[in-house]
Amino acid sequence: MTSEQVPPPLAAARTLSPRSSHDLVTVVFTSSPTPSAPSTELLSSIIASFQKHCAPLTKCRVILVLDTYDRIASDSRLKKGTVTAEGAKKFAEYKENAKKLILDEYSRSCGGAENACYDDGLIITEGEAEFGSVAYAQQHNAVTLTITRTKNGRITFIEPHARVGFGLGVRSALRLTETPYVWIQQHDWALVADIPLAPLLEIMQQSESAPESLDSSDSETTDGQEARTTSDVPVKYVCFPSTRMVSYAKSDHVMLYPALRALTNLYKQNFSVGSGSTGVKIPLTPLFFWHDKPHLASTAHYLSQIFPSRAAMLRGAFIEDTAGQRARTEMKDGLWRKWACWLYYPEEGTKLCVRHLKGRTWRGTDGELVQRMQYMRLNSYNA
Repeated sequence: MTSEQVPPPLAAARTLSPRSSHDLVTVVFTSSPTPSAPSTELLSSIIASFQKHCAPLTKCRVILVLDTYDRIASDSRLKKGTVTAEGAKKFAEYKENAKKLILDEYSRSCGGAENACYDDGLIITEGEAEFGSVAYAQQHNAVTLTITRTKNGRITFIEPHARVGFGLGVRSALRLTETPYVWIQQHDWALVADIPLAPLLEIMQQSESAPESLDSSDSETTDGQEARTTSDVPVKYVCFPSTRMVSYAKSDHVMLYPALRALTNLYKQNFSVGSGSTGVKIPLTPLFFWHDKPHLASTAHYLSQIFPSRAAMLRGAFIEDTAGQRARTEMKDGLWRKWACWLYYPEEGTKLCVRHLKGRTWRGTDGELVQRMQYMRLNSYNA
């Protein structure tokens, strides 16, 4: 594949018959150097939260992106891609531990046998993550990727040879995704409430035919109109509430902007899924940003809106710092349907669904205990 070729996901481009939710979604884990390495406690905590609050996510296809560092220095600055020599050594161990963890945990969805997904070997290939301009012929802005897959294709590892950052890491995973939807999962956000994955996917499937724009006779900015049916409203991205998103629909992120307030009044609703005794109501409210924290999204929509060209994402950049800002600006200008972002909104937005584990500073259980003991010892000396 050349750096100019961006193939659409195989399964995202065609209409799918009803299937189990875990057959419709690929879970994309993104990870990078952390102070807790070589421990995999962060990833283990995420998987444990899946098992407790959204079990189908443990049966999906899975892609683990193991981003790396840029340089080794005397002081660690993880956000800048800098680690110490000891940190580099620990991260190499962490990558092997993380791959083993994913293989062990997700092999259980292949029939229950330990290592059932990979006992006959792994397939290793190379790819690349291109970025930036090609204005000058001598430039080749691309990072080589080592891509390792189980033979059944259900588990994939992506290891960049140089740091690519969250944005390009996600794009690399999306290009290998063969399901119509993806669950993007950073390595330090855990679920803390049940997620209705199957109903959310049904809502997203039913909304596939909804237009991204309205004609002039159907204004989005008129207060007081009745909520639309699922097929009338595009649902391409669903994020989940964290501490800073409590009561989002009534927050300053919305209320200070008349256009966003009107959109919320128009579209915030309980979507009906199923009928009779098996029917459920799924509360969603329009979201006016594209967050990096855990979210469910259409694979094709992700590629077309966030990564329309090689220059759309800089190496080392986060999506919410780049495309997320562009999305919010366009939404305020009346293009919310183009992005079709929603926030799951249980209990009128007062119920938290995800919690940040602060992977950039967390040192693992043992490391945190050692640090706590050091603080106690220091305090006793100063007493």
